Amino acid sequence: MRSAFEGVGRVWRNKQPTTLRSYRCRCGRPVFFRNSECLACRTQLGFVPGTLRLSALSPGREPGTWYVDGDADRQASYRRCGNFDTPSGCNWLVASTEPATLCIACRLNRTIPDLSVQDSGDLWRKIELAKRRLVSQLLALGLPVKSKVAEDLEHGLMYDLLRAQPGGSAVMTGHERGLITINVEEADDARREQMRSAMREPYRTMLGNLRHEVGHYYWDRLVQHRRWLAPFRTLFGDERVDYAASLQRHYDDGPDPSWTQRCVSAYASTHPWEDWAETWAHYLHMIDTMDTALSFGIDGDDVELSYESFTMADLAAPDSAEAQRFLQFVHAWVNLTAVLNELSRSMGQHDFYPFVLARPVVAKLYLVHRIIGAERGASVRLAKAEERKDGDDDYDGSDDVDDAVHVRSPGAGER
Repeated sequence: MRSAFEGVGRVWRNKQPTTLRSYRCRCGRPVFFRNSECLACRTQLGFVPGTLRLSALSPGREPGTWYVDGDADRQASYRRCGNFDTPSGCNWLVASTEPATLCIACRLNRTIPDLSVQDSGDLWRKIELAKRRLVSQLLALGLPVKSKVAEDLEHGLMYDLLRAQPGGSAVMTGHERGLITINVEEADDARREQMRSAMREPYRTMLGNLRHEVGHYYWDRLVQHRRWLAPFRTLFGDERVDYAASLQRHYDDGPDPSWTQRCVSAYASTHPWEDWAETWAHYLHMIDTMDTALSFGIDGDDVELSYESFTMADLAAPDSAEAQRFLQFVHAWVNLTAVLNELSRSMGQHDFYPFVLARPVVAKLYLVHRIIGAERGASVRLAKAEERKDGDDDYDGSDDVDDAVHVRSPGAGER
């Protein structure tokens, strides 16, 4: 399976998605990422993390097991995630050979909301739907996704989904050393809109929050103590600047007035860590939205817009095929979002995409793009090293793992 970052601009021109976001049941009717049953023919459906596909299911040999369409030899069977019958309604599958009862997305949770509290189940369901969307994209990008609860205690990722107790202190959404805390009440649309308005943000969603916070996690994994730290500081600034003081200054005085010339959002101007997390989240927004557009056959070639295009000089990178493809992707993105904004205005709605990409932001997005690409390359080399090690008792893997070593550092970010 191709990764979601490879040749995005090129496949836009070829009108093929890199990661499929549209699916069909065996009856031919369209089904969607969140579905566990086809509403037309009542076929059972499940999402297979290994293939990143929503597939029709047939009963397996053992009770509670399933085969997926497309596996003609029926070599692999699956079970539903243990959260299928909970309010989260998880439609992901777990291989029958795995000892885990929860899918790769659900086993990231350390703490879930207290379901005895009114409407907590509904809020949990909204969070999990957004988290599954996030995790599916992280897997498609070839990024490490291991549970800190049970799979990778040192470098893994986990979630506490918390809700403030009556009379208790507020729950702060944030990241610290692989633990992402989510204020469950952010899943309430009315409350989140109230917060968005109070903070004067043009965009605030649960999926956006999750992408932002996981950006802090991947900064620890992929940037700190790695060869990317110097390029990061060149573009984003020195993260050793006092974080607490920067945050307090942002809330007391407002964002830096020059943020529109160098950051993707006002909050990004708070501190280099927040600039990274906002840019990371934005990159994931762009990739997933473009893949969805391509999956449903939306064609941007006929869009006629006149705007000042970005150039190789904006990327501060040598003339390379990778950089050229990234510029094609950004230009396609500008075309697509301009049309989507006009469609939103036609319905009297706020802009679908309330952002403007300044040239320094494009350079930052390209660095995120390169870091993700390098991580996938390191993962592939490490997998090949493991294959060779299995066949050679003298092989130590030292030539393959240099870029794949991860060092955890203190986390950042509370919103």
